[in-house]
Amino acid sequence: MKTSVTALAALLGVCVLSSAPAYAVSSYDPFGGNGADEYYSEQSPYGYQGTYNPGYGQGAQSAPQAQVQPIPRELVSFDANYAPGTVVVSTAERRLYLVLGNGEAIRYGVGVGRPGFTWSGVKTITAKKEWPSWVPPKAMLARRPDLPRYMAGGIENPLGARAMYIGGTEYRIHGSNEPDTIGQAVSSGCIRMTNEDVTDLYERVKVGAKVVVLN
Repeated sequence: MKTSVTALAALLGVCVLSSAPAYAVSSYDPFGGNGADEYYSEQSPYGYQGTYNPGYGQGAQSAPQAQVQPIPRELVSFDANYAPGTVVVSTAERRLYLVLGNGEAIRYGVGVGRPGFTWSGVKTITAKKEWPSWVPPKAMLARRPDLPRYMAGGIENPLGARAMYIGGTEYRIHGSNEPDTIGQAVSSGCIRMTNEDVTDLYERVKVGAKVVVLN
């Protein structure tokens, strides 16, 4: 059963999408953090190198799953006045909404920019790529000269399985090789999702879609 809402921050009623498994979320802390710089943890210069395996793409081998409490993908009531197909990111909630129309949206958990790297505005999706390669921006390399200058697409790439490029910025909505950062504020401004969720969103969002980022 859906619960009506009148503002984005007040969205409470949900029903889990039939395509996504239901998860208990009692231990999820949306305001946790690990102090990681950029996309990388302290475990290695290439971020999460452990056992996470989304089960598809680039010949990934089977491996034990990381012990990460997932944020369920959900169908929610959504009364804000945006056209169907619009992507709305609530930085404060650390959630992304894909507007479906008829008072509904799909809600995803996301990772957002850490303090000093948040932003807001209205942009568009100008490109989409599967298993994208990654070239760190110059500003990021100035802060982290140890980073590689180029990484080919694949399971170890910090952009994950899919990327949707936000025009007029260096930011992307993308997957992640650090699924434990979803729901946290650790990035340099990009919007992170699990590889499963970003693949789902990728199939639904068109090039040219509006992206609204709210603080």
